[in-house]
Amino acid sequence: MSYCVNCGVELDDTAAFCPLCHTPVNNPNQPVDHTSPKPFPTERKEVPPVSRIHLAILLSTVLVSVAVCCGVLNLFLRTQRTWSLYVIGAAVMLWIWLVLPLLRRKKDTLGLQLLADILAIAIYVSFIAVELDGWDWYWHLALPIILLLGAVFLFWGLTMGRGQRSTLSSMALVIGSIGVFLLGVECFVDRYFQGSWTPGWSLVVLAICLILTVPLVVVRRTPSLREEVRRRFHL
Repeated sequence: MSYCVNCGVELDDTAAFCPLCHTPVNNPNQPVDHTSPKPFPTERKEVPPVSRIHLAILLSTVLVSVAVCCGVLNLFLRTQRTWSLYVIGAAVMLWIWLVLPLLRRKKDTLGLQLLADILAIAIYVSFIAVELDGWDWYWHLALPIILLLGAVFLFWGLTMGRGQRSTLSSMALVIGSIGVFLLGVECFVDRYFQGSWTPGWSLVVLAICLILTVPLVVVRRTPSLREEVRRRFHL
């Protein structure tokens, strides 16, 4: 066994150079063995990525198995409540969220992605409506709120998806849109239960959101304040 004359590292019999400092090996008593295999790979290789199709098949198999097992178990127990619809709806929603992106060949637009996500939530809630026999609240309450939530997500994606906005502007947009979303939620809830909209707690939330948004906009528009906030909060 040879040792490097420069750094003293132990050398393999097949080493012609020190693997640590690249000093040539010159040992007259033990010539370099050029016939034995190297103790380390001579070619750099990478682990091949997992096939998207195979991964999609695996996830689909798992979700379908869970849905079918719960459905059969629900029928076997013969209970009055079809609790398996909750699991089946969740499996469908997860399939749309996880498997559909793997099956896409091209990168879809942001609108199509958000449409698929909102569709998954709407389908899951529809399964709950079937189990509870609540199509009335689904069409007049749940679905409008889901669509409003999708509109908020689409607004966020269109305004902040490309990363061109600053952190302060993004925070102002998020806070303001949350206030508008809750205002819409109260509107749908009041119209469903009372038949008319009487603004109440959502106006308080919207006012708080505006109070928080206005200083962010002022700081964003004032260079000296903006730089001070960035320096103190690392934004």
